[in-house]
Amino acid sequence: MAGPQVAQAQKWWGGGPRPTLGNDAGAYDEAVRAARAGELDADAAAGQLIDRMTDRELLGLLDGDSPRRLMPIIPLLHGRRPFVAGAVPRLGIPGIRFSDGTRGVVIGDSTAFPAAMARAATWDPLLEERVGQVIGMETRARGANYSASICVNLLRHPAWGRAQECYGEDPVLTGRMGAALTRGVRVHVMACVKHFALNSMENERFEVDVSVDEHALHEVYLPHFKAVIDAGADSVMSAYNKVRGQYMDVNRALLTEVLRDEWGFTGFVTSDWVFGTHDAVLSLEAGMDIEMPLRLLRARALPGALRSGVLDRATVERSARRILSTSVRHAATLEAAKPSESAIASPAHRALARQVAAESIVLLKNEHIGAAPLLPLAPTLTHLAVIGRLATHANLGDNGSSRVSPPFTISPLQGLREALPGVRFTTASGQNVSAAAAAAAAADTAILIVGLDQHDEGESVVTGGVEVGVLGRAFDAGPLRRMFVALAHVASHFVHGGDRTTLDLHASDVRLIRAVTAANPRTVVVLIGGSTILTQGWDESVPALLLAWYGGMEGGRALASVLTGTAEPGGRLPFVLPTNAAQLPPFDPAAKAVTYDNSWGQRRLDAAGHTAAFPFGFGLGYTTIEHRLLEHSFDETGGSAQVMVRNTGERAGSSVVQLYAADISLRRPVAQLLGFAKMTLQAGEEKSIRVSLDAGPTLQRDPVTRQWSPRAGEWALLAAQHSPASWAGAVPLHRAAGIDG
Repeated sequence: MAGPQVAQAQKWWGGGPRPTLGNDAGAYDEAVRAARAGELDADAAAGQLIDRMTDRELLGLLDGDSPRRLMPIIPLLHGRRPFVAGAVPRLGIPGIRFSDGTRGVVIGDSTAFPAAMARAATWDPLLEERVGQVIGMETRARGANYSASICVNLLRHPAWGRAQECYGEDPVLTGRMGAALTRGVRVHVMACVKHFALNSMENERFEVDVSVDEHALHEVYLPHFKAVIDAGADSVMSAYNKVRGQYMDVNRALLTEVLRDEWGFTGFVTSDWVFGTHDAVLSLEAGMDIEMPLRLLRARALPGALRSGVLDRATVERSARRILSTSVRHAATLEAAKPSESAIASPAHRALARQVAAESIVLLKNEHIGAAPLLPLAPTLTHLAVIGRLATHANLGDNGSSRVSPPFTISPLQGLREALPGVRFTTASGQNVSAAAAAAAAADTAILIVGLDQHDEGESVVTGGVEVGVLGRAFDAGPLRRMFVALAHVASHFVHGGDRTTLDLHASDVRLIRAVTAANPRTVVVLIGGSTILTQGWDESVPALLLAWYGGMEGGRALASVLTGTAEPGGRLPFVLPTNAAQLPPFDPAAKAVTYDNSWGQRRLDAAGHTAAFPFGFGLGYTTIEHRLLEHSFDETGGSAQVMVRNTGERAGSSVVQLYAADISLRRPVAQLLGFAKMTLQAGEEKSIRVSLDAGPTLQRDPVTRQWSPRAGEWALLAAQHSPASWAGAVPLHRAAGIDG
């Protein structure tokens, strides 16, 4: 038993019998063992742990374990160790051991995968599940048991600074990719999905209030979150922003009535970091279980609220039970021992990163130069010019909370040198446009690499308008508060990243493209970035154009494999590329209030009758593919379609079979993606594939009854290789008798 000093240090404010204060560091492991053996369910095991805890220990589950004085060095610690919440050493409870990162593990060196948006471009959930398994394994090897790596916020507008962390503009694609990553991560650690909900702007993320009607909320902005919950997500991170006037940490309508009551979520909810909690008691009552990552509001307010009766102990126990039962349940599923750190960035993991990067690259243009297309590069190539400041950069993307530090990174130039050992190379940074043009003119072919980096887009780490009262009572009002807020606003103007102010390339890049293509008609332009980069106004002179994203640590080798033809450009756009920004919804990065409706992306262009520069789902290959819909079955619960696919070209290639539906009674039908499947065919091969169909985009939700029913209209189905501009050849979407709900 513990000595008297331990008993005196523990306070008991509950109404039941006082727990026995013994040091039993094996209690948690015994709970996990009992759950694994089926002797107790996880909820009962959590209840037994709760019965042995003091209120101080229970309250300690509800926020981070680190003191608030660590706030200034969070960015430093973030990459060095897990952040722990709710550890109880006396009972052996390890707590939630947090790691971040949508493209890998942020702790130490790890495998840097392509950004999530690039992985969305693969349109391959099975591949994404493998990525999730690696992220989960490396997270666990670094001592964490929880990964906040699943970001499924919808791309409302591509100027969003963190667009690269999401899966694009479509709810079905986003839901399937997010669900796949969740399944993979959960093999090794608990999986957290973020940021719930309607978080898709960066500079004003702490203040913006999002208005949305019931139909747009449930039919556009939430389905992909539900898909991830259905895939088994253990935790949800609430967003900074307000929805309908309420900050998300106190938004009971979404955190409890939708997430738990309607969807049946049984895991726990955390705040976004530091400034994501606005009221200690109200957030707990609304359904936000853990304040992350420090002891801030709750550490100050909850003990007194519990003693005075303002906070019901049952509310504390409810969140404690969610946290502990989720932790026990997941730990009980783990079979293998903790992976060795030698697995981190292993050859197998790097090979997967390279495969994903290659399959993400989208070929937008590939014109004939003479008798053949410019790509893949001709085997007779002897002299190659590689131009652009990004050709030699380790350009992995955002440097905010998703930053990953791999042991090395392969640049595009290095990848090309490795792939073409017998070719003469000439390089130019592009700062001197005349020198770049001269280098291009002297070469057989020029590869020009332009685009964005972490200075142009990313997380806004310093943002004005935060609620600084979380730092202590001295910041609630007065000169200290005013000084901190003023400094934050000033600093926000000097920190890189944040929302983009334009969807165009830098003017210097455009000048470089025009000069190089004029000097050498055999010029390939490679775009680097996390979302839309407008091409109108300069791409007419470019014979070959690729979108290569932030390609991860093996991105240079992957790009070289696609350019040389040893790999197929397997990517398809996860968003529309319009001809100009006016075709998209308005976007004001300084807005304090915004309205989200059901008109965005490709759907907005369809409804307005605009033709995209490159439609949603578009991407070329090095062969030609034909699709033909054979038959389908469908009702309110979903369905499937059988599609015949034929490779009509002379080399093997991949295709993403895409199934779209629309109400063709409308003057301008709006395409809705229902399903997709990726496949590879040999030259001349023909085979059929069964594609699962999601009924969601064809349904509407009654706000009163919460029941789902078919949308009215004359619905048709079409198999296509991208979002269709014409519905010729579509077949009626048969609606067999289904069920509501």
